[in-house]
Amino acid sequence: MACYLYLGLHGAWEREIEEEVCTQRSWKRPYGVGLLVAGLDESGAHLYYNCPSENHFEYQAFAIESRSQAAKTYLEQKFETFTNYKGEELIKDALFAIKETLQGEKLTSSICTVAVVGVDEPFHFVDPKVIQEVIDMQEDRSPDAAPMDI
Repeated sequence: MACYLYLGLHGAWEREIEEEVCTQRSWKRPYGVGLLVAGLDESGAHLYYNCPSENHFEYQAFAIESRSQAAKTYLEQKFETFTNYKGEELIKDALFAIKETLQGEKLTSSICTVAVVGVDEPFHFVDPKVIQEVIDMQEDRSPDAAPMDI
């Protein structure tokens, strides 16, 4: 309290209050932040998008940020089949959606990270070597490629 009184006497108190107003209001998020949040509970997996306009939406599959339209289009076409997929197939589709956004750049495991969580599977990150193998398998377009244990 004495520190605040001291700062207030020298004019800094008022300045600090003005600087913190943007982050101290409960109805505003600073700088228009959008969040894509995934979770798992008793009823299953959930994916929520909290957009910068403070609206909240639940999706089966979604992509955000710049150049995400190609991924959104791909996911919109495929999302109804996701309930029948196993983990590896979902990872392949996620990586393919990411690849669609790169506009000519090469997808490698060094520019993406994959994490998995399931009802009977604890949260873990997939080994980058395994991710690179999945990416390479997609590039080979080998339809008879053996499934990998992810």
